[in-house]
Amino acid sequence: MDIIEIIERIGEGPTAALFGLITGLIFGVAAQRSNFCLRAAAIEFARGKLGGKVAVWFLTFSTALVWVQSAQLLGLFRQADSRMMSVPGSWSGAIIGGLIFGVGMVLSRGCSGRLLVLASTGNLRSVVAGLIFAVTAQMSLKGILAPYRDKLASLWITPDGANVSLLNALHLPDWAGLATGVVFAIAGIYLAKRNEIGVKTWIFASGVGFAVAVGWVLTFSLSQVAFDPVPVNSVTFSGPSANTLMFFLDRNAVLEFDVGLVPGVVIGAFLSSLVAGQFAWQAFDSVPVMRRSMIGAVMMGFGAMLAGGCAIGNGVTGTSVLAGTAWLALFCMWIGAMVTDFLLDQRSLTPAQAC
Repeated sequence: MDIIEIIERIGEGPTAALFGLITGLIFGVAAQRSNFCLRAAAIEFARGKLGGKVAVWFLTFSTALVWVQSAQLLGLFRQADSRMMSVPGSWSGAIIGGLIFGVGMVLSRGCSGRLLVLASTGNLRSVVAGLIFAVTAQMSLKGILAPYRDKLASLWITPDGANVSLLNALHLPDWAGLATGVVFAIAGIYLAKRNEIGVKTWIFASGVGFAVAVGWVLTFSLSQVAFDPVPVNSVTFSGPSANTLMFFLDRNAVLEFDVGLVPGVVIGAFLSSLVAGQFAWQAFDSVPVMRRSMIGAVMMGFGAMLAGGCAIGNGVTGTSVLAGTAWLALFCMWIGAMVTDFLLDQRSLTPAQAC
């Protein structure tokens, strides 16, 4: 059955939601089993280690880049048509929002994508933080925080009404994106071998990146045959979290890719944790931990909307299409996370814990 047959049977909106569900299921299973987390990788790196968490991040990052750039070269996807590339980006938003998000994910003990995965495995801390993240993201998109986001984002905008492609900006050939992905993949494989990471973790870490490519290809394919305009999107959790929340609160909301993505991640991570025997109810350890997590969730919600994406939306999905603002936002997220860990957490560690 091809895409046109699916559209004729269920409609364009439900088809987009179905594609989101498929993408989310792959991401949820892979992220839960690999323990993929930008916050964990950034902290490990900040403490002078190139361990398993950094290796998992490199495997995911490189896999997304390789698959997406391969799809581009094969004509299965056009990154110029992606929503991130076809609208103006914000350099100031990437810098300020990325730093704020980096701080927030350390305070919350997980980035937005990781919180959603953990919430699906019985972690009530992540449920609370995730809901706060979604509400704050919606407030930053259309609510009382939107004017502040707009003001900061408008300080420095990309030229010509579109985002900046690193390939074009650096005058590189089309295959350079794939070559960059291969370089990162070699680094990831080296780190994985050095840290004796198991084959299953390799597969699932790469599966997270593969989910990003699946999202891009499916939404692009749908956009080529749909009657109404369809945004070419993939995995991110700032906008989709807000949109999914509003879908269940607004009777006039319509089905779209975002609305299928978030439930898909929840279902995938939940089933994966059950099969692996890793589902367990968990709560906050103390009031200070809860307060810190809630503050971090607010910072992530605002920072993600300001930066144009979260640790997944910018750090894996946006970078896979070589969007300039996404790479800058990712860099700032790493900086924000590492500085926060150094100032708040590393100083409280004993020498043995720091090693």
